Amino acid sequence: MELNILESETHQNSRRRKKSTVWEHFTVKTDGPGCARAYCKRCQKSFAYLKDSKQSGTSHLKRHITLGICQKNKKIPCSKTDADPPKKRARAKPYIAAISFDQERCNSKMAKMIILHDYPLHIVEHQGFIDFVRALQPQFNPLSLNAIQGDCVAMYLREKQNLLNLIDGIPGRVNLTLDLWTSNHTSAYVFLRGHFIDGDWNLHHPILNVFTVPFPDSDGSLNQAIVKCLSNWHLKGRLFTLALDKFFSTETLMGNLRSLLSVNNPVILNGQFLSQNCYARVLSRLALDALSAMRETINKVRESVKYVKSSKSNEANFLKLRQQLQVPSTMDLVIDDQNKWDTIYHMLVAACKLKQVFVCFDAFDPDFRMTLTMDDWKHVETLCRYLNYLYDAANILTVQPYPTANVFFLEVSKLQVVLTCAALSQDPFCRCLIMPLQKNFDQYWRESCVILAAAVAMDPRYKMKFVESTFAKIFGENAEYWTRFVEEGLNELFLEYNIIQVLPFTATNDNEGNETMIKTESFEEGAFDASLFTGDDGLSDIEFYISDLTCNQQYKSELDEYLEEPLETRVQEFDVLSWWRINGLKYPTLSRLASDILCVPVSTLSADAVFDTEIRKMDNYRSSLDSLTLEALICTKDWFQDKSLPISVPNTLVKVEC
Repeated sequence: MELNILESETHQNSRRRKKSTVWEHFTVKTDGPGCARAYCKRCQKSFAYLKDSKQSGTSHLKRHITLGICQKNKKIPCSKTDADPPKKRARAKPYIAAISFDQERCNSKMAKMIILHDYPLHIVEHQGFIDFVRALQPQFNPLSLNAIQGDCVAMYLREKQNLLNLIDGIPGRVNLTLDLWTSNHTSAYVFLRGHFIDGDWNLHHPILNVFTVPFPDSDGSLNQAIVKCLSNWHLKGRLFTLALDKFFSTETLMGNLRSLLSVNNPVILNGQFLSQNCYARVLSRLALDALSAMRETINKVRESVKYVKSSKSNEANFLKLRQQLQVPSTMDLVIDDQNKWDTIYHMLVAACKLKQVFVCFDAFDPDFRMTLTMDDWKHVETLCRYLNYLYDAANILTVQPYPTANVFFLEVSKLQVVLTCAALSQDPFCRCLIMPLQKNFDQYWRESCVILAAAVAMDPRYKMKFVESTFAKIFGENAEYWTRFVEEGLNELFLEYNIIQVLPFTATNDNEGNETMIKTESFEEGAFDASLFTGDDGLSDIEFYISDLTCNQQYKSELDEYLEEPLETRVQEFDVLSWWRINGLKYPTLSRLASDILCVPVSTLSADAVFDTEIRKMDNYRSSLDSLTLEALICTKDWFQDKSLPISVPNTLVKVEC
């Protein structure tokens, strides 16, 4: 009787629990008086289910199925709609292969982290950092300052070799820029950046070296450092242009650098491509001159903006008045950073849009003291109009850092026309404000227009036709002279590139045993001597070559054919480098010239420094680092951020003693 009752209860309970999918994998069997057990259908293992009329639940049965305890039923899922969920969630054991700890790989990742994010080297010795890493991996062995310093330098040396291999293999020449940072000490830091196009027509602009020189340079240290860098990067005889800023250039320095270019690059216009005009800094100086001329008025605007932004209640009152006056502008007021002239410009533009609110705000807020007159606002609007031209001209360098040189001729010539017209304005205020700017910019235009025109001539959408029309607007009756000057320069360059091809080739092997590469520009210092190519009749091979071209009236050079071809359609997304890559077989010599001209750098500054009002300063921490470590941290970060460079970071590093 008792057994029948138990079986009846067991049967009823079992039927009552059929809602759970667990019972698809278990069966209940009586295991003595007042006791029943659940048996796994797969492995036949038994589990407690009913004892003395007390049920054990199904949680332990679910774990048997879902956690893989059952060797024959690891992967069978349990439905999420179970009527009897477990009271305590069991921690699942992930089914992944065990990963062994790799200390060297962690060291490499940590070095890259420090380089990419400018963390101080001694972060590896901070107790908080050590505790954090050990919480993630107890086996991690903390690094010393010297160890992580060695890892960073090792990473730099390896990536430097990758970059050197790339430079050794480019078909053209390299352009260099020099940028100067000051410090709290008597030394300055020079950033030497290379600009070149590789064999696949990809543009590169890596920092090659960072070195210190006395400031100001009085003993030729800069020249010596540049010569050493050229040797280390195999660039002797392979330079096309060198650009620096007037801030640290002197007549002596420029003369020395010009001689350096001429000696090591005898076939490139006798070293004429030496520029001391940084486009970004020229624009910054113009902006600062304009802002300085209106310093008092700008300070009034700044104080007015600061008052509104000084508290939430002031901002709320200002917004309320703007709504009452129905001022359509949606621009928000911003406080400027006086180290960035574009922020001053944005502050003035926003304030001008809301001038109507400022004019009435003193009546709305008795604590506000409005000191700007309507004439002041009119002058600020005039200033903003011309700052906008400077801002647009400079912004090219932030949208696309180091763009190809062909894009600048249009912007620079447009700015030249705008400033010239403003300097002749009938408005005395406008004329007085812009005339000094126009005078300074005109000097930059005359010094740079030839190379910029040569670059836009290498753009198949414009060629010399655009140069001719632009010069006609700017130079008037003297336009023909300037146009002919550009044409003669292009022809001379093209002729020199042809001459390079008829000179003896020199086969060189690099130190790493890579493939032998044929180099056409392997002249050592002072090695170029025309007498080496002179024949018995006193004429050199080069003179024969030039004479042959001159006498052949039917001859048309690649340059002539290119300039006579119809212009390409002007489209916004046109890629000039892709065009030359496709047409390189048609214009083999001209394409080499085009690659060198198109990568000529117009600015020496990085994108984040375009709007700086002051020369950048090296902080005290970096100034305390030794020269190799500093160069390693700065250069390697720059290379990592340039996705076009062949960067490879293995799991292990070669140790370098620091």
